[in-house]
Amino acid sequence: MQIVGYETAPVGEEDSPALLLAEDGKLTRTPLTAGTELEYSLGDRRCAGTTEDGAHFPCSNEKAPYCEQHTSRWACARCTGDCSMPLETCHEEHAIYLAAFAPDIFKVGVTRSWRLETRLREQGADRAAHLRTVANGRVARQIEAEIATTVGDRVRVPTKIQGLHKSVDSTAWEQLCADYEPIEQFSFEYGFSLSERPIAETIASGTVRGIQGRVLVLDRAGSTYAVNLRDLVGYEVTEGGTDRALQSSFAAFE
Repeated sequence: MQIVGYETAPVGEEDSPALLLAEDGKLTRTPLTAGTELEYSLGDRRCAGTTEDGAHFPCSNEKAPYCEQHTSRWACARCTGDCSMPLETCHEEHAIYLAAFAPDIFKVGVTRSWRLETRLREQGADRAAHLRTVANGRVARQIEAEIATTVGDRVRVPTKIQGLHKSVDSTAWEQLCADYEPIEQFSFEYGFSLSERPIAETIASGTVRGIQGRVLVLDRAGSTYAVNLRDLVGYEVTEGGTDRALQSSFAAFE
């Protein structure tokens, strides 16, 4: 079997987050709901290929998670609003937002307005503020680029993991929001809490504590681990927990 993708749960939909596994061209979902026991040992890693209509089309190229042939490049990734709006989605109504990641990491972003809450949860934001709604993506990107010069527009997953056990600095967040007079604000819960920072690891073995964005939190042998789901994509797996030596938290020795 090979891990070929993952799914987060869109707002308002009943499907749970899941790992996508493929074997002999068939695609299956392994739910990642709290309490689920994962028992996969990671083997070799290669390109995850493609999936379509419940089928998997493998690729033997070594580059992971995707080789050049199977890497899709989002046209809007570095857009600052100086484009000709090449995509149909560019013409949809867009929202500009601020997102907060505990304790005091903030970013600006844009998304189609109907996806706002889903997009924020996909990123694992702890808090957020909807700043403006505009007619299209080009205008949204222009505003985003201006705000990004002072706030920033990217937060890496390792940075998010460092703050998973903390709360947002409310004073710093409210001071930032006051500069932009948001339309509405959000506060998100992900169904679990942590008393200490989880250990960053790449494993698929343990009891699911929960998911925040694309960070999977697992309990295993008295320690808690945080896994970037993208780092699992492309691995061949076999059933049975990992026998690899892992770093343990202090809690494991209490």
